[in-house]
Amino acid sequence: MPSREYHEAAWAALPDRCEPSDLELRMRFLLASVSAGERVLDVGCGDGRFAAELLRHGADVVAVDVAEEALRRAHAREGELDLRLIEGEGRWALPDAAFDAVWAGEVIEHVADTAAWLSEVRRVLRPGGRLLLSTPAHGLLVRLRLALSARAFEAHFNPLGEHLRFYTRASLRRLIEEFGFDQVNVRAVGPRPWRPLLLASARRGRF
Repeated sequence: MPSREYHEAAWAALPDRCEPSDLELRMRFLLASVSAGERVLDVGCGDGRFAAELLRHGADVVAVDVAEEALRRAHAREGELDLRLIEGEGRWALPDAAFDAVWAGEVIEHVADTAAWLSEVRRVLRPGGRLLLSTPAHGLLVRLRLALSARAFEAHFNPLGEHLRFYTRASLRRLIEEFGFDQVNVRAVGPRPWRPLLLASARRGRF
């Protein structure tokens, strides 16, 4: 199945107004990291929940996704959003060095070509601009749980699941640094030790 059809089918299977995981925790992190007036790109904006809050926060927001159904839902939530469809692979139809911050909430784990994706993130950020992202954490407790439970392992690594990549604090930090970012901060948070979340921030290097 072509990538576009896959993403459209995945969104069509989701009920309207479904609650994103760790919504409050991720929203606090995002809004605390962005100032009013900054130009922000929401990559993988989904139904527009985070982009809409950024807009109300005073940011200048562009929200992109690879699925038209996601953008339809985002428009229904907030009609004032600047919504754009992008390709799942290849160069984004966005200018170089155009954004103060890029937000990617629960996106990087779904990306097939991580190197190309991070290269595009870096390209559209201005020098000194910030990458902000969240992704499920795979720390020691999570790995032990998966190692000790065949059922948990099978469910977590379901071959038909949507997650393609699995990150620890160390692997995510190393990955981000390899693509020309500095001041990298990655922390594991969350109320559930068996399902923690990684919150990461980093600054695009000037060269």
